[in-house]
Amino acid sequence: MGTLIKGGTVVTAVDTYHADVLFEGEQIVAIGLNIPTEKHGVVDASDAYVLPGGIDPHTHLDMPFGGTVTADDFETGTRGAAMGGTTTIVDFALHTRGDSLLNAVRTWHEKAAGKAVIDYAFHLTIADGRDETMAEISKMIREQGVNSFKVFMAYKHVLYVDDETIFKTLQACRDAGGLVQVHAENGDVIEVITKQALAQGKTEPKWHALTRPVECEGEATHRAIRLAEIAGAPLYVVHVSSAMAADAISDGRKRGLPIYGETCPQYLVCDFSDYERPNFEGAKYVLSPPIREKWNQGVLLRKLKNMELQSFGSDHCSFNLCGQKELGKNDFSKIPNGAPTIEDRLAILYEVGVNGGVLGINAFVALGSTNPAKLFGLFPRKGTIAVGSDADVVVWDPKATRTISAKAHHMNVDNNVFEGMTVTGRPRYVFSRGAMVADGEKFVGTKGAGKHVKSATFYPWQL
Repeated sequence: MGTLIKGGTVVTAVDTYHADVLFEGEQIVAIGLNIPTEKHGVVDASDAYVLPGGIDPHTHLDMPFGGTVTADDFETGTRGAAMGGTTTIVDFALHTRGDSLLNAVRTWHEKAAGKAVIDYAFHLTIADGRDETMAEISKMIREQGVNSFKVFMAYKHVLYVDDETIFKTLQACRDAGGLVQVHAENGDVIEVITKQALAQGKTEPKWHALTRPVECEGEATHRAIRLAEIAGAPLYVVHVSSAMAADAISDGRKRGLPIYGETCPQYLVCDFSDYERPNFEGAKYVLSPPIREKWNQGVLLRKLKNMELQSFGSDHCSFNLCGQKELGKNDFSKIPNGAPTIEDRLAILYEVGVNGGVLGINAFVALGSTNPAKLFGLFPRKGTIAVGSDADVVVWDPKATRTISAKAHHMNVDNNVFEGMTVTGRPRYVFSRGAMVADGEKFVGTKGAGKHVKSATFYPWQL
């Protein structure tokens, strides 16, 4: 007996058509018109889209940061993801300076195993440029199924690495079939400005943004692209927040470089004025790069429309306002950076992109599922509706409306940066490898059902 999704409109990154979708076990086995219903459980997809499950390429679950640990672990974080229509995440395993990359991967396997309710893959951060670290990159790709490695140009004295380490990482990934990711902000300049602001008694949350000016992101993005160009390596710029950084990516791609960019929901609907909310509520929006002036939103949307930015991640990094964000009550630099966005990622993209008339439904699928699957070595097992692909399927109701609220979401955190926003379009049903995990507003998945998925070697022609 299989599961037959009947009466819906199938949407991939390139096609839109009416068809039934049948899966047996964990895979899609048939797509066609009028598939017989006998011996199958039937799921009604009338007046709905049948989409590939979302791929969130940027999450931070059970991650230590700023003297605390993110509020969501692999159980609660993936539960929120599933309720929002995401069926696979790619989380960052943090390398520790002087340790091996293998130990970082093992640590993250321990965090995820037995907890995740949907499938997961891993990225690795790079904490140092030792020869041993660089030599290990090829082993991580071949043996551990990690095809992407992140370097930080920000967070001085914590995650920051210098240009030498960045360049060596680019060369190593070029030779081994890996993709370098970069957090592009000029950490040295931010360090100076932050110390000056604190010395002047400027401690409120808004100073997080004012000490990380857009030029720091623009300069670092441009520099990272030039380093990749010299190395002859591909580069993926995470969480692009501004027109300035997005333009640098566009310029690189115009020169024929394999440069890719990602933006996130918070940068499409939140703006600098949110930092000035009273009663320390502005701390909810302390994340990096910071929220920018509102006019950047339109530019980022157009970049998504034109595929000058190719991927849409959540950068989910949740901290409670009470007890965690409050660590920086009297010092903005001590506010843990991040926001809970994993559950609402696709809803925000659909609302401002599709309902807003900027994106077509195929682009929505490409940005939220197919492109991340291709970039991070999961396609075609993930990221599309096709015979033989995993039965990661979302029945998306384009007319269902809800109001986002921390009281109603499924994440383990006391705040939501999209609080009070009404969105139209949400999952009616969500399936992960053939098993239903979301039934409307009810979570019906199983703790520990999610499996680790290895990423294939990266090649620039993939996207």
